[in-house]
Amino acid sequence: MNISRCRIIAIGKVRKGWVQEGVALYLKRLQGLQVVELKDSTPEKEAEAIRSTLRADEWPVMLMEQGTPLASIPFAQRLERLGNERLAFVIGGADGLTDELKAAARWQLSLSPMTFPHELARLLLLEQLFRAQAILQGSPYHRA
Repeated sequence: MNISRCRIIAIGKVRKGWVQEGVALYLKRLQGLQVVELKDSTPEKEAEAIRSTLRADEWPVMLMEQGTPLASIPFAQRLERLGNERLAFVIGGADGLTDELKAAARWQLSLSPMTFPHELARLLLLEQLFRAQAILQGSPYHRA
């Protein structure tokens, strides 16, 4: 897994201090991971902003409640199988992603069957990316 070939595209800013601290911690641990914040608006305008931000060579990974849930080890294994593909993890705004964006996904991922605020989803995704990296490197961070 090459974390520098991954990006997170997220609608909205992280405003809660405790979430900002967690995000900063994992971004420090995930050197090379880029986070792109887009302005929150209507789902259609957000979708337009997301489409214009996605690169032609990126796999769009849409985070959505209806996506496939994966435990940490299978998540790490999937990232390893994708090798050097460029991945763009997309976190929608309060109203979620448009059907068009969902359909454009190369991978639909669910962090949980529960719904989370976008700030918390970002923190959870960052932690899972760090955990996946640790699993693949054989680090003791993940206690199976």
